[in-house]
Amino acid sequence: MLSRVIRAGLALTLVSGCAPYQAPPATPPSAAAGPSLYERLGGVDAIRLVVDDFGARLAADTTIAPLFSGVDLDNVKRLLVDQICQATGGPCVYRGRSMRAAHTGLGITAAQWDATIGHLVAALNRYSVPLREQRELLGALAGMRGDIVGR
Repeated sequence: MLSRVIRAGLALTLVSGCAPYQAPPATPPSAAAGPSLYERLGGVDAIRLVVDDFGARLAADTTIAPLFSGVDLDNVKRLLVDQICQATGGPCVYRGRSMRAAHTGLGITAAQWDATIGHLVAALNRYSVPLREQRELLGALAGMRGDIVGR
């Protein structure tokens, strides 16, 4: 299942042409459109649980943890919660730096990106997030790859 989700995320990256990340409009979807991805994920508390697990996985990965040396990981997680919340149609506002600015000079490789996505998927699986929502979330984040890898 993990490989299907990663392939779906990679396919969405290719389809999106690695366009710069743009958050969805702040206006809530109409009732006819059904619940937003934010609502289907379980709201900010559920996002926070996944991000906490995801952060722990990143910190334990010897190929990724050095990228966070000297970085306030709690602040990174807070910003990530806001970013995911906003990107999925929630009420949060991401106020961090652009992905390009935050990752310039880090030399993040495609392998590190793939491992990071794998850790996110593992965290989503731990909390039994359905495949549909995983794919939508990865699709919402896929456009960031070009601003993160190799910067």
